[in-house]
Amino acid sequence: MKVTLAKSAGFCFGVKRAVNVVYREIEKNENPIYTYGPIIHNAEVVKDLESKGVRVINNSDELCALPAGTVVIRSHGISAAEYEAIEQAGFSIVDATCPFVLKIHKLVKEHSESGDTVIIIGNPEHPEVQGIRGWVRKNAPVYIVSNGNDIEHLPNLDKEKVCIVSQTTFNYNKFQELVEIIKQKGYDIVVLNTICNATEERQSEAQQIASVSEAMIVIGDKKSSNTQKLFEICKNECENTYYIQTSSDMDYSKLKSINNVGITAGASTPNNIIEEVSKNVRNEL
Repeated sequence: MKVTLAKSAGFCFGVKRAVNVVYREIEKNENPIYTYGPIIHNAEVVKDLESKGVRVINNSDELCALPAGTVVIRSHGISAAEYEAIEQAGFSIVDATCPFVLKIHKLVKEHSESGDTVIIIGNPEHPEVQGIRGWVRKNAPVYIVSNGNDIEHLPNLDKEKVCIVSQTTFNYNKFQELVEIIKQKGYDIVVLNTICNATEERQSEAQQIASVSEAMIVIGDKKSSNTQKLFEICKNECENTYYIQTSSDMDYSKLKSINNVGITAGASTPNNIIEEVSKNVRNEL
């Protein structure tokens, strides 16, 4: 009987940094502390921060009715307009945006100001993608695509330069596929692979483990984009794949006849949850 825990499971650099920033602010700051959106996509972490007095705000309009304090920018980042609105409302800002996301903001801003049309490959509803879009020059063209159908509806851009970037947690193989489809439209393009290395490594390791496992457990919040991608990858390799948020979501009795179990977790999953799941799997086996 074998249990394989992915080495890359759990907090990535950007998530760990963002969470630590909030806890440090709690220790040193007597003023109210807010996070602009959930600091990371993990309900357990957000709940713990709320118990310590940290409040989540969802837009800058909410600040008008709140006492002044410190706003911590979530790891996903925000738009330039949102950043300006927080400052104008008189709140202090502590920016915990992932450095890899900040790099995309800079690239998009530079290419947009140079006259390039920006195409973002990612989930249009994800806060990271919405934030990236918000760094495109005002009134400049920007398009978000997540599948081949979106690409079919792109306008004729053959006389314009096109800059392609990606959401940091997008599926690497799918990104490559979509880039190839976009190239067929004959655009003058520059492709910037902005998927972070940690995401590529996590997805690759998950795929490898799932391919040799009889059952696979993927741990992470249901709103976590990178965890959803991990589940899709693992499910494709191992039909018997479970997507759980905490240990209590797993029916471990389903593993009784299994000899080989793989475990991975999204970038926003705390180590204590991963350890609890691993322990319970080993006890069951």
